[in-house]
Amino acid sequence: MKYTNHTKSIAFAEELIIMIKAESIREAENIANVELRKILTWPVNNKIRFYEHKSKVMLMTRRNREGRKEIEIYLNNKPLIQVHSMKFLGIIFDSKLTLREHINYMAEKCTKLIFALFKSAKLNWELKHAALKTIYTGGILPLLLYGAPVWRNVIDKASYKSKLVRVQRLINIKIAKAYRTVSNDALCILTGLTPIAIKMQETSKLYQLTKGNRREEVLVDRYMGVKYWHHPADKIIFLTKSNEAAGSIQIFTDGSKSKQGVGEGIAIFRSGSHFKSLQYRLNKRWTNNQAEQLAILRALEYIENIQTEDKKATMYTNSQITLDSLKNNTNHTFLIEEIRKRLAEMGTTNWTVQFYWVKAHVGIQGNELPDTLAEEAATNADLIESYKKVPKSVVMSE
Repeated sequence: MKYTNHTKSIAFAEELIIMIKAESIREAENIANVELRKILTWPVNNKIRFYEHKSKVMLMTRRNREGRKEIEIYLNNKPLIQVHSMKFLGIIFDSKLTLREHINYMAEKCTKLIFALFKSAKLNWELKHAALKTIYTGGILPLLLYGAPVWRNVIDKASYKSKLVRVQRLINIKIAKAYRTVSNDALCILTGLTPIAIKMQETSKLYQLTKGNRREEVLVDRYMGVKYWHHPADKIIFLTKSNEAAGSIQIFTDGSKSKQGVGEGIAIFRSGSHFKSLQYRLNKRWTNNQAEQLAILRALEYIENIQTEDKKATMYTNSQITLDSLKNNTNHTFLIEEIRKRLAEMGTTNWTVQFYWVKAHVGIQGNELPDTLAEEAATNADLIESYKKVPKSVVMSE
């Protein structure tokens, strides 16, 4: 369905929101009614119906208009009810985009929850501070932070910020077993809880780094979107016994993380003889698991270009976590998906790659060599850092 340049639609589950941008109320009415007529052709063709009594319209503007403030939009030839606030995906938007109603609703909901908790706790001679802290971090804080990237800037206004601080203060007093005269800053120090305004900034920043603007300075090893997932029919071969390995190419990979840095090493053998060694140095913020995964990806990229009639290889790794991640169909991090993608592409050129877990530091030459290469790469400043993405866990800890 093709909309005009003034229109944007967002659909989620059973909800559909149509946004129209216009210079005047009359223009918005005309465009909206035209777009709704287009939309109505789809449910008719699919034998469903959009109900006008469940749909609403809201005029959003920050102008202090004089005169007409009503907008007439029709669905199924019936006028839609005009409202001054609308709840979409748990966030209440008002006609002035102040989000005041959302802040009030959220603060009131959390306050009622806290008082209900206190009332119930009195029956059991109060709750310990550890239990209250767990309830706050697991139950109340997620409610306060829900949708924070959308409305974070709203709390720059002191009146809105104070509502959230008041909610946190209620639970802080109970956790610290302190008097009501103690300041909220002091209570946060006593309880070890991050002030709500700072916590909100952290949550918003983390969202921007992991799911938001991809032009951020820090590149995060994100979860890949559905359209990038490999097809489930493309199976990866995992061996349980070493004598099941087939092919003349054996690849051993390893990663190393220390105070000096992070490195990865790759040793490639052909018919039992050492053929090629590869080393890469990574950023110190990298995890050992990432180094292991990238080593496998780099090894696949290299052997794909080897000219050989026997296109069978066995990948040996001591990282059980990496193998489990490859087996786990719910794991869609960037490196894991890149490995799956590379294996699928190699399959189209008749390559067969098998994976086998080998225990670390058991005296196997092929397994000890990449470990040495990885340790050398971690401390070799002459090697250029490869791959810039850092894991989400690192960003959260910083």
